[in-house]
Amino acid sequence: MPDSAGPIAVTLPDPIAAAAELEQLFQQCGEVLLSRHPGWLGILKASLGHRPICIAIPNEGLSDARQADSPPPWSAVLPLALVRGPIFGRFLVSLPYVNYGGTLGDGKATAPLIDRAAALADSLGVRYLELRHEEAVEHPALSARLTSKVHMRLDLPGSTDALWRAFSPKVRNQVRKGEKLGLTVHWGGETLLREFYAVFCRNMRDLGTPVYPRSLFAQILRCFPGEAELCVVRRDGRALASGLLLHGRGVTEVPSAASLRPFHWTNANMLMYWHLLCRAVERGQGMFDFGRSTVGGPTYRFKRQWGAREFPAVWQYYLRQGEISDMRPEGGKYRLFIAAWRRLPVFFTRLIGPWIVRGIP
Repeated sequence: MPDSAGPIAVTLPDPIAAAAELEQLFQQCGEVLLSRHPGWLGILKASLGHRPICIAIPNEGLSDARQADSPPPWSAVLPLALVRGPIFGRFLVSLPYVNYGGTLGDGKATAPLIDRAAALADSLGVRYLELRHEEAVEHPALSARLTSKVHMRLDLPGSTDALWRAFSPKVRNQVRKGEKLGLTVHWGGETLLREFYAVFCRNMRDLGTPVYPRSLFAQILRCFPGEAELCVVRRDGRALASGLLLHGRGVTEVPSAASLRPFHWTNANMLMYWHLLCRAVERGQGMFDFGRSTVGGPTYRFKRQWGAREFPAVWQYYLRQGEISDMRPEGGKYRLFIAAWRRLPVFFTRLIGPWIVRGIP
């Protein structure tokens, strides 16, 4: 594993204390995805107990006495979270929960930042360093990569009418069915969190996956009050589908969405996604990011029917112990665990799921 390259200085600022400076760098570098905001470090610490780490390259030529209008003190940063638990071990990830990671700022600083991250992975004794890139970064430490999934994105038109006309008759009929059944769509923040989380927990149990804690979504809504919001679809007062939207600069993401399987016949999920897309169009967004999917899989086909296209998702690794597949559910290693989890009562998965998921990268 290579050491830090050349004379470039690399520092480790406290990401919580330096939140304002990191926000300034985020705004300056023009990143469009809200999931790349450095505020996620604080969210992950408060809700999942991950240790936030920020590796930074100092901005050359700046004095120690900064003025209010000074440029950020760093030209580039690599935000990381130390994930640790008693079951799976320790991991260094950029970043957990969201689909994106890697360096922010000057691209020329990428190599020394990864050098330092790999050295940090050694000193912390993690199983691997994971960088959630969109495109591959050439670096000798990153010897493994995962490319089995792709980002699914839809270019948005300027009006909801144009959006509607672009859909197939099948999609439009499914949306209309939900409307004819009297389903209602509701938007809000923490006032909808109880309903959102109830649907989300049930769906994660049905998938055989430990659920994130409710505090994660509460922290997201508090950190991004103008950019994060919840959507809930009800029938006769009962929540049947729910989703979380993140509105960035021109791009809206849906990192979490769920619906109740016994009520799929209502097309609540289709109606919800129609309104999620409309919400993004009404905010003047140019793209909707549906999240990652395995090519050809069920969620891939669901997103394709809305017109979403594939974009690369290259997760790269500095492996120290084991293989990437050791933590991947699609490898079959956890097949029996998944089957057993699906049989557990939802209330029990809500109790122990957050404790387990805190240790999963």
